[in-house]
Formats: sequence, C-alpha cells, structure tokens
Amino acid sequence: MIETRPSSSPRRLTHSLPLKDRVAIVTGSSRGIGRDIAIHLAQLGAKLIINYTSSSVQADLVADEINSSASPDSPPRAIVVKADVSDPAQVKSLFDSAEQAFGSPIHVLVNSAGVLDPKYPSIANTSLEDFDRIFSVNTRGAFLCCKEAANRLKCGGGGRIILLSSSLVGALKPGFGAYTASKAAVETMVKILAKELKGTSITANCVAPGPIATDMFFDGKSKEMVKRAIDESPLCRLGETKDVAPVVGFLATDASEWVNGQVIRVNGGYV
Repeated sequence: MIETRPSSSPRRLTHSLPLKDRVAIVTGSSRGIGRDIAIHLAQLGAKLIINYTSSSVQADLVADEINSSASPDSPPRAIVVKADVSDPAQVKSLFDSAEQAFGSPIHVLVNSAGVLDPKYPSIANTSLEDFDRIFSVNTRGAFLCCKEAANRLKCGGGGRIILLSSSLVGALKPGFGAYTASKAAVETMVKILAKELKGTSITANCVAPGPIATDMFFDGKSKEMVKRAIDESPLCRLGETKDVAPVVGFLATDASEWVNGQVIRVNGGYV
C-alpha cells in the first residue's frame, strides 16, 4: 500500500520574500546571466555576495543597485568579493567572506562563472592552453565551489546548490567541443552530488540556458552565427537573462524542495 500524506496536513506557509535573510553566493555575478540572477535573488529577500574576477567596477554597480533598494540606515544587503573560482584558496576565502559579512551560514550557492573560446575552433584546432583554461574555470571551478558548499551550506532545510551548465550539452554543436565537454562534466557531477548530500536536505541542480543575449554569447560571433541561433529557436529570438533568473530563483527557494539532481534546460525549445 502506498503511503500518502494526510489531506489535513498543514501547508507550509511561504513568506512574501521566500529568501528573506538567507545568504546567497553568486559567482560570476558582475555581468550577464549571473548579474540578473543576483538581482533577482535579492528581490526575493536574499543577502548577496557579488563575485567577480576582473571587473570590480561592474560588480560594484550590481551591489549598489541591490543596496539602493534598502533603507539608508540598514546594513548592506550585498557585498562584493573578488575570487577566481579555479583557485581553491580563493574559493574558501569567498565562503569565509560570506559568513563573516552576514554572520550566518550560507544557504544558496549559484555558480555562474564561466568562459568559452570565442574563436569557436574544431576539437582538432583547439589549443591545449584554451582547453585547460576552459576546464579550469568551468569544471574545476564548479567542483571547488561544490566541494566548499557541500561542507558549509546550511543543513536541515534551505540549502541549495545551483550550477549553470549549457543547452549545448544537448545540442552538441561543432566549434564548442571543449566548452560543451566542460559543461557535460558539470551536469554529471551535480547528479552525483545530489545523491551524496542525502540526509542534509541540501539540493543540487543545474540550469542549462540556450543562446542568451549576453556579451559572452556575442563574443566572436558573426551576424550569420547569431541569425542561425535565432532561426533554430521555435520562439524566433535569443533568450534574455530575465528568462533564466526566475528559474534559478525558484530552485533557490523552499518551493523547489522536490527538485533534486536535475538539469533544467532553459532554452525556448532550442534543444
């Protein structure tokens, strides 16, 4: 006989700000998809670590936008922390900074930092240096962030690990061999991590966007390449960062508790 919950069980009440006072780290959040994810999580009530590697000016602008919505006498709800996700010492420092800044365990990790090769070479023409750089940030970086998060996120409820992958793992387009392989590894890792976190109530999922109109997408692409990506979409447009952020926001809240070990492709039917 299948056991079901009694219909009289009280429903869990959801606060109007579902992430109120929860601490979230969003890597690579100075621009692009990461930027909009950070702002969206702040709108849901979270306190944010805005992470960047090279552009402090852009990161400061994101933090300023979030903090400007708070009352002038309240403490900052977003702080900026420089860290290279491929460096274990810097990843540890990133998590340390989050705990110290807000005096709280971390609830949410969103790993959005990523790079690709804008030359779009075939595998035969991909240099070892470019291959290593892509895997260092995309795969090693995701691993280091997952390792730290698995040991430090709040257990017992509210702990969320969300990694950004790519719908190219499904599309398998020529010219993206190293990048797609680096993201395929991330998707496999998150599925295993979700099982290894059994008993912690921490969930681990991937969000895999399709073509999104960001600087990273346009870098090195001809008008023909952009037009081809649009033509391949059933919705006849590129995605926007605002198409991705709410999906990540959902996965960061308690409402997503039963979604675990999954890869969610956010691509308008591209794949």
